[in-house]
Amino acid sequence: MNRRSFLTAATATAGAAALAGAAPSPAAAAPARRHDDEQRLARAWFAATYRSMEAMTTELGLATDKIDVSGAAPVPSAQTSPTNIGCGLWSTVAAAGLGILSESAMHRRLQRAVAAVERLERAHGFWFNWYDAHDGSLLTSWPETGDPIRPFLSTVDNAWLVTGLRIAADADPALRPRIGALLADADWSYYYTPYDPADPVAGPGQLRGGYWPDKPGRGEPTGHHYGALNTEPRMASYLGIADGSLPSAHYWHLLRTLLPGMGQEQEPGGRYVTVDGVRVWEGHYTYRGRKLVPTWGGSMFEALMVPLFVPESTWSPRSWGTTHRRYVRSQIEHGLDEEEYGFWGFSPASVPSGGYREYGVDAIGMQEDGYHSLGTVTPHASFLALPQAPAEALANLRALDRAFGAYDDRYGFRDSVDVTTGRVSDVVLALDQGMIVAALAQHLRPGLLQTPFRTGGFAARVRPLLARERFSI
Repeated sequence: MNRRSFLTAATATAGAAALAGAAPSPAAAAPARRHDDEQRLARAWFAATYRSMEAMTTELGLATDKIDVSGAAPVPSAQTSPTNIGCGLWSTVAAAGLGILSESAMHRRLQRAVAAVERLERAHGFWFNWYDAHDGSLLTSWPETGDPIRPFLSTVDNAWLVTGLRIAADADPALRPRIGALLADADWSYYYTPYDPADPVAGPGQLRGGYWPDKPGRGEPTGHHYGALNTEPRMASYLGIADGSLPSAHYWHLLRTLLPGMGQEQEPGGRYVTVDGVRVWEGHYTYRGRKLVPTWGGSMFEALMVPLFVPESTWSPRSWGTTHRRYVRSQIEHGLDEEEYGFWGFSPASVPSGGYREYGVDAIGMQEDGYHSLGTVTPHASFLALPQAPAEALANLRALDRAFGAYDDRYGFRDSVDVTTGRVSDVVLALDQGMIVAALAQHLRPGLLQTPFRTGGFAARVRPLLARERFSI
């Protein structure tokens, strides 16, 4: 029960006692009924979304990348990724935590998934980007086209698998030794380029996007580093700082915006500060009169997937908490006021007519030609906004269902809707359903999936960094 409902109920109870049993007025009871109705709706959405994750899970125990739900029976893809597998793991834990699964069923499903992860081919302690979800083999050609795949070790994808494994270990003590053995070799310094004050371009103190390990030594790195702070790769940064494989100073070498004078979406405001001996440009953008820390492309999941697990707003209310709220408000105003779609919420997703692309609000991303909304609304973006704007998020999701039939009682919300044409995607993606599951779990039972990221190295090393953050907003 939220605070408003609690106070309303308490007032009604006190009044009833004073009036010797008089019933509370309908107006006094309405907020409690509305709250209960919203909770029931959220639980129904969770159950349907978890059914989609079950439908994506193969006999081997791995969640596939997506399912096509346009026919009588769902058709799963052949491929899976570390991110997909991580989503499957935390979805199972969330389902047990909300009473959808029994503890014994959770253990069986987690045990099967962990056994499959133990079989997967790895390099340098990390998992490759694509596997066959049905037999666990490393993919070297794309199942749908036959195009060659050069096996790759992705920083961000491995972060989401490690996240799922940590959640599974926390939920099922019997699996902790096996998961601990898997994670013992996942040393995040593999991706890290140490800071070089003499050449901060070559040595930025940041994480590479990843490596192709088919070259001698460490392999061939990507030509880029993950430089932007407010993007989803910061989960890898947090994991590495928490386990001690990355220095804490790495956090301060990430960019709130690009530096003044560099090519980016807008010239930032801000100031230089020195934190822990690191000179930091505390930059911000301004959108519709609102100061915030931009993401790279302007999408919702860049900003708000990580705080499903790491309590950034709690540990840094003035900085992270403020920018998260303003980011959501910017997405809402872009959809409703700036573009007048009547709906909002923009994040990478399947294209309603087929394929995949990034969607976002260009003005709140650093990339000069960033992600654009293009009239395509992605339901998972509204779920990500639940902590910051619960009433607006629920209303937006209901409206998408009423107007376009975007919700399916079997498998939850479809991946995307083109609100200019009414076209609804035929598929649901494991990543996007995994975000919905985590967001609903946090909404219905706060903290359910967060224990591994509130304790240990996260509490000792990450929390103090966030407490010292002072965004110039």
